[in-house]
Amino acid sequence: MQSLLPDPTEHTAMYEVEVKVAADLAAVAERLDELGAEQTGDVLQVDTYYDAPHRDFAETDEALRVRRETRDGATTARITYKGPLVEAESKTREEVETGVTDGEKADAIFEQLGFDPAATVRKDRRFYRYEGYTITLDDVEGVGEFVEVETETDESGVEPAREGAYEVLRALGLDPEDQTRTSYLGLLLEDA
Repeated sequence: MQSLLPDPTEHTAMYEVEVKVAADLAAVAERLDELGAEQTGDVLQVDTYYDAPHRDFAETDEALRVRRETRDGATTARITYKGPLVEAESKTREEVETGVTDGEKADAIFEQLGFDPAATVRKDRRFYRYEGYTITLDDVEGVGEFVEVETETDESGVEPAREGAYEVLRALGLDPEDQTRTSYLGLLLEDA
């Protein structure tokens, strides 16, 4: 008899396709309003990134973090693993994420296993939805102002998703050629 439940051993890789450019957030917010984009909220994110004891994430281009997100006075926490970049044209990478009930205990678990906190990135974010993409206006402490256009897809959808993100950037008056593939963590550490 065939089971109707999904096979728990199967894992469909999901890729975060993201294009990020430095920008004047006030001008981009004005353009988003003109385009009729839907503002979906503001949030403060505090991300603690970890170094692994068994490999150099800077060399492998991976990331492991605990994110604390405060929205409307309530704080939640998530653990995220980001795999290496999978293409040269955007910040596309496999991403695995899950919620946790206590960010401090997640930090303690990682530290007990030998993962050392590398840095903390703090950012104020404003989210919009437009043309099927999430557009994030980021004011990153110690780094600057950036716009991210992103979506999630499976492996076969990476190229069309990236091209769509470029079109959204152009609609915002931004040039995809100006993108940075360096993470906020990388930018923060460059400036340190």
